[in-house]
Amino acid sequence: MSEQNIDYHDQEPAIELPHDLDDAQRALAEVQALLRKQKVIESVVHNQQTTVNPERQSLVEELVHRQHLTELGNKLYLLHPADVAYVLESLPQEERMLVWGLVRSDRDGDILLELSDAVRESLIKSMDSEELFAATESLDADEIAELAPDLPRDVVEKLASSLSLEEREQLRAAMSYPEDTVGARMDFDMVTIRDDVTLEVVLRYLRRFDELPDQTDQVFVVDRVDHFKGSLPLDRLLVNEPETLVSEVMSREVLMLSALDDAYEAAQAFERYDLVSAPVLDPSGKLIGRLTVNEVVDVIREESEADLLSSAGLREEEDLFASVWESAKNRWLWLGLNLCTAFFASRVIDTFEGTIAKVVALATLMPIVAGIAGNSGNQTMTLMIRSLALGQVTAANFKLLLKKELAIAGLNGLVWGSVAGLAAWGLYLGSPNAVMLGLLMTLAVMLNLLVAALIGVLVPLGLEKMGRDPAMGSSVLLTFTTDSMGFFIFLGLASLFF
Repeated sequence: MSEQNIDYHDQEPAIELPHDLDDAQRALAEVQALLRKQKVIESVVHNQQTTVNPERQSLVEELVHRQHLTELGNKLYLLHPADVAYVLESLPQEERMLVWGLVRSDRDGDILLELSDAVRESLIKSMDSEELFAATESLDADEIAELAPDLPRDVVEKLASSLSLEEREQLRAAMSYPEDTVGARMDFDMVTIRDDVTLEVVLRYLRRFDELPDQTDQVFVVDRVDHFKGSLPLDRLLVNEPETLVSEVMSREVLMLSALDDAYEAAQAFERYDLVSAPVLDPSGKLIGRLTVNEVVDVIREESEADLLSSAGLREEEDLFASVWESAKNRWLWLGLNLCTAFFASRVIDTFEGTIAKVVALATLMPIVAGIAGNSGNQTMTLMIRSLALGQVTAANFKLLLKKELAIAGLNGLVWGSVAGLAAWGLYLGSPNAVMLGLLMTLAVMLNLLVAALIGVLVPLGLEKMGRDPAMGSSVLLTFTTDSMGFFIFLGLASLFF
């Protein structure tokens, strides 16, 4: 991929403009409209018959094409990098590559940072080493570290050699931490001061900056060897007398993070304490970076997306317009498992073939038992997965939680089982088996809801104990259990009743 030779007007990028929640959707609609317009007009021009000169026809087509590319390029130039990323993720491959080719090369790196992993990988594969180096050379060390796993090794080495010694060490440090840790997410751009200076000195020091690092709500207080001592919130800096020493107004009760802390747990702490930034320390207590709220928002979003995909049995984030083959492979594992569980459920039904032959109404009623238990189990499982993610489920309260969910299932089973029983009795009122069918439905629904509650609690907990994602395929396992056990309970009781 290389930037096409487009003459951009003298316009400022959209990062200087106010935003609202509809900007990304509006930008996508406008880009799609321009792409459609380009196709229509170029098709009309191409189909026009000319008897003057074929070369002139070709020149007209080229001019029309360049005019639309210029218009589209100018539109992209006015968009925030996050909005451009949203547009790219929402376009089919062919249009995505056309739009990516119109993005100014000095904005490529910022846009790559905003893209989902799957789309980012596809765009990086379309670029050669020189283009990738040009796109990323202006990024900070922590941003390069974020892209490094997707970049060719020679590009990473070239980027590292272009950095200063301090930045190179920061890059090495950021790349040395696992992806899901605070160290891999921390920012090295921060302001540090000493505690033996006055606030007036701090103010003069801050005025030397062209601008403060993003999300700077506090400056960090360190000793001469960078060991962390506390922080000075900017509001205290502004409201206290200039002659006051930093040590007199600094905050010593600060949430301190370790580089090896889990990033999602750190994000929960940010949410709990309404933080904007927090210091990151090494094992010796030396300040090595900071975690900021913009990274925390990304962590929470990525975790939520991962849970959503995992609960549906998808192994990884999927490009919306990836090839059919790649998308199909991503969905195979749990579809295969689901097929096996469906066959198992069918064998349960086959075991009671004789009972069903006696009372044909059983065949129409048994899906109700499985369906209502599946819904109830999903409610329990969703609550359990959320509580595990928040760290609220412990050995001390697990038994109480299990008893509560079983009690809820029992109560719901009694209420809705009775409703289902009355409905079954009403449907087959003229049949000699009407009363028995009603009683059967009540008992089967109650028992299967208890099973669903048990599975909804134990499956996520069991997966977490095994070091797996509690949401990974939980809904598939729940459906298998509620279907198989629902059929077994319903038909097993029916064989006793009839």
